[in-house]
Amino acid sequence: MKAYTDEQTEKLKEIAEGTEGLYSPYACRNAQAMRRYRSSRYDGEVLRSQFSVDADKIIHSPFFNRGSDKTQVFSFFKNDDITRRAAHVQLVSRIARTIGRALRLNLDLIEAIAIGHDIGHTPFGHKGEHFLNELYHAGTGRFFNHNVHSVRVLQILSGCNLTMQTADGILCHCGEKVNERYEPNCALKTYQDFNDVFEKCYTDQSVIGGLHPSTMEGCVVRISDMIAYLGKDRQDAARLGIEAEFGDSVIGKSNSEIIFNAIADVVANSMDKPYLSVSGDVFEALKECQRENNLKIYQIERVTAQYDAVVKPMMEKMYNKFLEDVKRRNTSSLIFKGHIFHKIYGSAYRERERDKNAEVDLFDLSKYNLEAPDDIAVDFIASMTDDYFLEAFRYLFPEDGLNDKWKYTDYFE
Repeated sequence: MKAYTDEQTEKLKEIAEGTEGLYSPYACRNAQAMRRYRSSRYDGEVLRSQFSVDADKIIHSPFFNRGSDKTQVFSFFKNDDITRRAAHVQLVSRIARTIGRALRLNLDLIEAIAIGHDIGHTPFGHKGEHFLNELYHAGTGRFFNHNVHSVRVLQILSGCNLTMQTADGILCHCGEKVNERYEPNCALKTYQDFNDVFEKCYTDQSVIGGLHPSTMEGCVVRISDMIAYLGKDRQDAARLGIEAEFGDSVIGKSNSEIIFNAIADVVANSMDKPYLSVSGDVFEALKECQRENNLKIYQIERVTAQYDAVVKPMMEKMYNKFLEDVKRRNTSSLIFKGHIFHKIYGSAYRERERDKNAEVDLFDLSKYNLEAPDDIAVDFIASMTDDYFLEAFRYLFPEDGLNDKWKYTDYFE
């Protein structure tokens, strides 16, 4: 079906060219988009940019909705007003788009990176990530990191065929460390370059610590990830009755103050430059903000009490059971019947170079680009929401005493 007349097509192209004509010389252009494999479906796209296509692919992934019940910081609290992953990625997108607009960067690329950056996150936040990494590393010698897994989820499990720029921004998004300067890494020239870095992240932890986005847009998302959670975590803590006194600083104490002042400083110090930077006093204030949050929120017993006592042993038991079930081809297991194996591994999805008419052997793991049964266990557990995780454990181990050890703080407590 031909959607537009030739005249309309030319008009849409003019609109797109006019938008790019306003970009900074340091922005990523649509013509620079590089996909894992070429898709003729998008070559003639005139309504959406290549990066807008990425954003649509991500938001329609079956994994995206799961962010609505994945812990950001506060697990085991029944409260509709505290942040979950789904809300966090939207907050990051808004902050990043505000900075990107002021710096005349590619907002479509910013949005795609932002909404996809945590899609591979585990249930129970960074503690869940840490526990899953311990199990995966013990069995394979490889490392699990949520940013790396986000790329795996989108490129391999969902088959999104994202552009390298979007996948790279997601891989390099982690905002746990504050920097005075965020300078794009221009070393990536081909998709193979990106794949090499991606694979090294599984085998060399030092590579994770040295990741830098290849675009200015990726740098914007990286700093926006930090800006989005610093004040919001304080706001969520207050809503849960966690009393904490925070020191005065140039960026303020509250969520709105931190967001406004941090954005303003980034923009003021980055205009017309090929990198992002913050002023020295804001750099120190952001570091102090992180330190205070760690001490007064993230590490307090009310937040952490059930992680080691409940989540860790539950995850270990489920991981080992799934691993054994896959090895034994126990097709009655939850992992074979569950949403991941049934809908993703057992689907008709194939890489473009594979024969789409070939019969699907559900139990021939070599057909699914999976390195080992450990990867299937990791994919399944990482995809779980907090509630699904707890219910899955009860389903698998109904008599286990751990089912009686976890407790949600009720709405009215």
